[in-house]
Amino acid sequence: MNIPDRMKAAVLFGSNDLRVVETVVPKPEKEEVLVKVKACAICGTDPEIIEHGWPNCPPFGSYIPGHEFSGEVVALGEGVDEFNIGDRVVAEPHKGCGRCINCIRGLYTTCLNYGNLEKGHRHYGFTVNGGYAEYVAIHINCLHKLPDNVSFEEGTIVTAAGTALYGMERIGWVQPGETVAVIGPGPIGLMAVQLSKVFGAGKVILIGTRNSRLSVGTKMGADMLINIKEEDLYKRINELTNGYGVDLTIEASGSTDGPQQAVKITRKSGRISFIGIYKDMVKMDLNRAVQYNIQMAGGKAEGMWCIERILPLLAQGKIDVKPLITHKFSLDDINEAVKTFKERIGGAIKVVVVP
Repeated sequence: MNIPDRMKAAVLFGSNDLRVVETVVPKPEKEEVLVKVKACAICGTDPEIIEHGWPNCPPFGSYIPGHEFSGEVVALGEGVDEFNIGDRVVAEPHKGCGRCINCIRGLYTTCLNYGNLEKGHRHYGFTVNGGYAEYVAIHINCLHKLPDNVSFEEGTIVTAAGTALYGMERIGWVQPGETVAVIGPGPIGLMAVQLSKVFGAGKVILIGTRNSRLSVGTKMGADMLINIKEEDLYKRINELTNGYGVDLTIEASGSTDGPQQAVKITRKSGRISFIGIYKDMVKMDLNRAVQYNIQMAGGKAEGMWCIERILPLLAQGKIDVKPLITHKFSLDDINEAVKTFKERIGGAIKVVVVP
């Protein structure tokens, strides 16, 4: 396969200074492959990275963000026999060091050597270059084969789906017949709605502030919608649960009010999964959590091989990510793509960049 020496990439030169430039095509090292990127979705962390950078990120002027990408294997590094040239693949951004106790236990999204390249840690699009480019070199541990009936664009959504799945695993899954509340109809929250139904939830309640996003939740399987700007959240939850509260709350909003809302709507001996990212400190009534015997767990990203477990659900049609893909842009138009995502122009949910 003919691989050029140069490629186009979106390189971060400084705060809010993302430029599409020509740069060198990376060479896959031992245990890596070279992927020709076919699609890369914008994540909620990307605008933050573009504005502020990221701890341990590559130097400005050489830093290529982007971590939700899919593509085709075009070259193999030394010792690679797990993949073949031509394989359709989707990337997982986290590669743990493989040597710390967390990685040994499978908790590689909380690797104790985060950012330490010498010890083998990689976080693609964060601490090493990512997918806003025509090509990316990536470790084989971070690749999953994309089923033939799943498009490259759909493949970019598996990180969001895997994050929702990991949040469920961290708190003991969804039990058949349970009432589940999902706070926050963003991509991860919407995937949590759909996965809750896949695992047998009797009732899924989606909570948010924008009717446009909530309406997408209906397509994803939500049984009830609550717009907290139009209804009293706690009164409505009491009505829907006969005053008991929900069995499981998945807090995916990242809003400062979300954790307190979660504690107040969860029943005695219920569970809360926190999978949102919070910009500010939050206040919540931990006395209520203690007195009500509420279990709580956080879940960072798509840990415990959750992307690999998501892919069969996608291939079998048990989950559908297409309603989340609202916009597509070329790599040349990446700044317009980021603006569209950040400002939710045209009802943007997931914006996909196609090199």
